[in-house]
Amino acid sequence: MLLPRPTSVRRGDGSFLLDDSTALVAAPEVRPEAGWLQSALRPATGLDLPLADRADRAVELRLDDGLGPEAYRLDATPQGVVVTGGDRAGVFHGCQTLLQLLPAAVFRRAEVPGVRWAVPEVAVTDAPRFAWRGTMLDVARHFMPKHDVLRFLDLMAMHRLNTLHLHLTDDQGWRVEILRYPRLTEVGAGRNESQRGATIDAPGDGRPHGGFYTQDDIREIVAYAARRHITVVPEIDVPGHSQAAIAAYPELGVGGGPSEVWTRWGVNPHVLNTEESTVAFYRGVLDEIMDLFPGPVVGVGGDECPTIEWREDPRTQRLMRERGLRHEHELRSWFVRQLGAHVAARGRRLFGWDELLEDEVPPGTVVASWRGMTGAVTAARRGLHVVSCPDDQVYLDYRQSDGPDEPIPVSIPITVEKAYAFDPVPAGLTQEEGAHVLGGQANIWTEHMDSPRTVDYFAFPRLCAVAEALWSTGERRYEEFRPRLEHHLARLDAYGVEYRPATGPHLWQTRPGIPGRPSTEAEREAFIDVLVAGIKDPTP
Repeated sequence: MLLPRPTSVRRGDGSFLLDDSTALVAAPEVRPEAGWLQSALRPATGLDLPLADRADRAVELRLDDGLGPEAYRLDATPQGVVVTGGDRAGVFHGCQTLLQLLPAAVFRRAEVPGVRWAVPEVAVTDAPRFAWRGTMLDVARHFMPKHDVLRFLDLMAMHRLNTLHLHLTDDQGWRVEILRYPRLTEVGAGRNESQRGATIDAPGDGRPHGGFYTQDDIREIVAYAARRHITVVPEIDVPGHSQAAIAAYPELGVGGGPSEVWTRWGVNPHVLNTEESTVAFYRGVLDEIMDLFPGPVVGVGGDECPTIEWREDPRTQRLMRERGLRHEHELRSWFVRQLGAHVAARGRRLFGWDELLEDEVPPGTVVASWRGMTGAVTAARRGLHVVSCPDDQVYLDYRQSDGPDEPIPVSIPITVEKAYAFDPVPAGLTQEEGAHVLGGQANIWTEHMDSPRTVDYFAFPRLCAVAEALWSTGERRYEEFRPRLEHHLARLDAYGVEYRPATGPHLWQTRPGIPGRPSTEAEREAFIDVLVAGIKDPTP
């Protein structure tokens, strides 16, 4: 992914120099990619790089559908560079490789004098292993302004990641404008304060927090992502994790519900009621969401949904009897199935967390396996599509070492090496079962990330390692990856990414005095074993 050695061949000691005589030549179908490449090269190089039908000295972009989806071939000689893609996405990925063959200063946003913009004489042929190579970005717990989301998309594109799972709603905030329900953002987009630390008794910080994306913002984000061949998958989390919506419209809650957006982290006992009117409300929400996000899947969460309010509410108990439901857990499945049918009627598929496997799952659902790999195994054996995102391998909010200076340390350490070892296909599946795994994603939960620069610290360079794990086919060795990553860090430096150094956090990246919630591997495993007891597949 970051120029993996097995897919590149050094052709000679020559190079192609980008200068004032260099033009871009592109087939009509890939003119958008040529325009993007111009915009990527011009700031640092200061070169015009005009588009031309032909030129003596050129970077040429071509299509060859024989290469396959997202695959590309890059041929650089002293006479020029040719990037050939199996489709437009493949051409785009080849353009990213071209940037990475140039000096790291190409990633700066102003002209850099005195640099020789030379592409080494090389041949690169590459193709991704998985179709879903993603990142989940939680903008509900801490809002990320639009311009920072666009920057994050550029960083994803640099690493050949093609799916942004955008976690838009939760107990702590509703981040997308819904025109028919304006109070979702008028009330639900702000909270009075945030929990300061990860312990159950952590105090609040006394500082209001909020923000949301207008529908025009969302259209811009989606279009910006599409230009970079990234699909944005929205998530509207139901029927748990919904206090922000209930604060805006108390009739959605059980018995009226709380009247303010939640200021704590963790699993909230307040959930949606299951009235037909509440289902209709969310059908309306999803209609606007599907108008804004044209991708094939729509997330509805389905995770961490306590049943205590349903169990103690007489009205909910009557509804259960009327619907022939035996226990409260079936209510979550019933609620999700109603929305699943609505999404399917518009030609989309449901996307939800692996708790959905505890009950009947709507046909066509894509399951995100987060509580280890149990959900991936169970879903694949049931014939469901899977996106693997196991917490113990790719939860990038988890601490990065055992060191005492890690900021607000959560759960177990996930090092760069551990992230690099990630394989979305769990051991023990047959080849047919493994084919149900679409790929994987790293999840960035932002309870303890109150700024984009803090997201940088937790995401990078671990996300670099996950990206290569999702792209590469065949054996991977961390010892071979590590020196390439160190070289790649110069690109992140040029781009302005505030990643975690290998030696530990900078002074300004620490959070002294704010408690975390670290655990050992054994403690985490015992906890997860309890959570997944209801979805374990009996197949040996």
